[in-house]
Amino acid sequence: MSSIRTSRTRLLAAAATVVLAGLSLTACSDGTGVHDEGASKVSGGPAGTSPRPSADASGGPDATAGQDRAPDGKTDGQTDGKRGGSAGSGSGSSGAESASLTERPVAEAPAKVTCEGSTTKTVATPLTRPLNHLLLKVTNTGGKRCYLYHYPAVRFGQEQAVPPVVEESRPQAVVTLEPGQSGYASVLLSAADGSGGHGYTSHSLDVAFFGAELAGSVGKGAHPALPAKGVYVDESLKVTYWQQDMDDAVQW
Repeated sequence: MSSIRTSRTRLLAAAATVVLAGLSLTACSDGTGVHDEGASKVSGGPAGTSPRPSADASGGPDATAGQDRAPDGKTDGQTDGKRGGSAGSGSGSSGAESASLTERPVAEAPAKVTCEGSTTKTVATPLTRPLNHLLLKVTNTGGKRCYLYHYPAVRFGQEQAVPPVVEESRPQAVVTLEPGQSGYASVLLSAADGSGGHGYTSHSLDVAFFGAELAGSVGKGAHPALPAKGVYVDESLKVTYWQQDMDDAVQW
């Protein structure tokens, strides 16, 4: 009897083993496998760590995930938006102030007026000392200061070429004439010893005025009267620079 009971026990144990093995195979074949109950409660990361909240479209706490908060509870984006608007209005005010500064008229230095025939009176006077010289006196008859630049461009009779200037007579500064003041230049008409060639007698004189650039005459010319007998001119003809004082003009 005992041997029969032992055999039955063994048979039941073997059958139970077969049933358990079948259940295991069935669980593996349907893809479910065996799951850990504690691990299944964590949706990412190792066990024991809390999952990161997902974004909530309803504007709940998850809506601001990943954004830093300012001390007043607003996000940096909101704070920067208001700050940016304030900065923009401030820079606009500064820009308007800058524009208004640049639009203000800038005072320019008054242009220097060249002395010329319409605002001056020119007188030509023959000199006995030095011999064969003619003194030109230009007086400012206008209401503004004017400047006598360089030297007079003189022409006797029908001559076209402007005579050369005595370079040694160049003054240290441009001659300046206030209203009523006069400037001077002298003209060497002919050689004192008669050595000059191509001499002739002229009864007319034209005087032109150079501008600061010495690029041509400026304004109207002058036509001072000469003595009735005229003046004798030869190829020794030269002029001095304009001078502030008459003594400086007649020493050449």
